[in-house]
Amino acid sequence: MSDTVEIRLATKVEIPALVGFNVEMAMETEGRKLPAEVIEAGVAGIFERPGRGFYLVATFGEEVVGSLMVTMEWSDWRNGDFWWVQSVYVLPERRGCGVFRALYERVREMAAGSEEVCGCRLYVEKENRAAQAVYRRLGLEETPYRLFEDSFD
Repeated sequence: MSDTVEIRLATKVEIPALVGFNVEMAMETEGRKLPAEVIEAGVAGIFERPGRGFYLVATFGEEVVGSLMVTMEWSDWRNGDFWWVQSVYVLPERRGCGVFRALYERVREMAAGSEEVCGCRLYVEKENRAAQAVYRRLGLEETPYRLFEDSFD
């Protein structure tokens, strides 16, 4: 097993790993068992329509150990896109090893290098104190906004 984490854009080859990560994340964060076929169609949708966003994967050698998805949201107040970091997952045995840090640093580097991106955002479960601490250590600041949803499922 390699000791160096590598970050790169995901390809269609990683769809099964991304689906598995999303299934695990839904169970871990919300106690929800989501249908893999729905998640697979959703993950594939990013590759079918790249304007929706992209995935990054973290690897140690050949092993995919973490991933995140980035989607874009236009801000008329800022005249630019916010990149939303979503679907963050790191294998439990690789947590605390800098995997998310490496993923986020790559996202930030890509975003900061684009004149069209005005910032990065993410959301986190209210009770996920460990993730919140990581985000703060990386320089992200909590906003005063709360997220509301009208879900159609």
